[in-house]
Amino acid sequence: VSSMRFMDVRACDLHDADCIVSRSGYTGEDGFEISIPASLAEAVCRRLLDHPDVLPIGLGARDSLRLEAGLCLYGNDIDTTTTPVEAGLEWAIQKVRRTGGERAGGFPGAAVILDQLENGASRRRVGLRAEGRAPVRGGAVLATDAEGEDVVGTVTSGGFGPNADGPVAMGYVTKSAIAPGTQLYAGVRGKFLPVTVAAMPFVKNTFKR
Repeated sequence: VSSMRFMDVRACDLHDADCIVSRSGYTGEDGFEISIPASLAEAVCRRLLDHPDVLPIGLGARDSLRLEAGLCLYGNDIDTTTTPVEAGLEWAIQKVRRTGGERAGGFPGAAVILDQLENGASRRRVGLRAEGRAPVRGGAVLATDAEGEDVVGTVTSGGFGPNADGPVAMGYVTKSAIAPGTQLYAGVRGKFLPVTVAAMPFVKNTFKR
């Protein structure tokens, strides 16, 4: 597997188990995801944990790392009401399916999405950096003023970034507030704390290209 590159997938024998290994991982780091037959999952995991370089880690760490990498979590940052353009995921739409392409349109939501590609969307997913050490969590209201009266968006994911050494978040804001450096205020425990729109990822990814 050391010769694999990002998003390569291979069938491998791992500790006498037929596994599917992909060089991916939802952290922004170089890593692997392993699909293990259910009946052998515990045995394989215990063998992996026997290795001196391996330690267990939980989903909380996965969530902070994927947030630093600017990666969306379905149900939080994207869902059936979100378009790829709003989410900043235009790279997932092939050129041949865009306006003027050989196979333009013809996919669910094409009319809306192709229009947004041409003219922009009314809202956009952006990165957010908060001042101080207090994390801004999902669901927090975003406003242009410290009183929280001019609401322009909502935080969808937020927490403390261990590599960024500070609180990071992402959310959706109106078109007028998407520029990096824009000063906003996030509702946290009855107060509105200053946050700044920031480019993502917060931490450069280390995928093996």
